Amino acid sequence: MEAGVRKLATELNRQYADRPLTVLGVLTGSVVLLADLIRQLEMPLRVGVLQARSYRGVATEPGELVVNLELMPAVAGCDVLLLDDIFDTGRTLDELARRLEACGATSVSSMVLLTKVGRCEVEYRPDYSAFEIPNEFVVGYGLDYQDHYRNLPFVAALDPEEIAAGTQ
Repeated sequence: MEAGVRKLATELNRQYADRPLTVLGVLTGSVVLLADLIRQLEMPLRVGVLQARSYRGVATEPGELVVNLELMPAVAGCDVLLLDDIFDTGRTLDELARRLEACGATSVSSMVLLTKVGRCEVEYRPDYSAFEIPNEFVVGYGLDYQDHYRNLPFVAALDPEEIAAGTQ
C-alpha cells in the first residue's frame, strides 16, 4: 500500500505544485488512504469529508447511492480532489463529481486506491488510481465487510464462504 500511496502523492505534487487543493475523502472507506496521502502532499491544502454509501448490511453488491454533503467545506472556486477507497461500478464517483461541480468547484479530479477491473457501469473514470484488482470483494486498508476489517494494514479478498458465513 505504501508504494501505491507514494506514487499517488508524487503525481499530485507534480500536478498541483503550489496551487491550493481541497481534498475530500469519501466516508468511511477512504479514511486510511486520506490520512496516509495528505502527509505526503506539499501544496497548500484543505481537507474535508463527505458521506456516500451504496453498500448496506451484508450486501456485496451496490444498492441505491445515499449522499450527505453537509460535512464538507465550501468548494466554490476551489480545485477539488475527490478521494475514495475503490472504483467499482463508478456510480459513486460519477455522482459525487457532478454534485461538486454543481457546488461551484473550479475543477474536480478523483483518486482511488483500487480500481476493480470489469465492473464499471458509467463513462466516468478516476484521474488517479494506485492499483487495479480483479472482480473480488476486498477488505482492509479502510474497506470493510459489515463494518469489519477496515483496520487491516493490507487489502485482502474475502472468500465467498467467508461472506456467506458473515462476520463473528
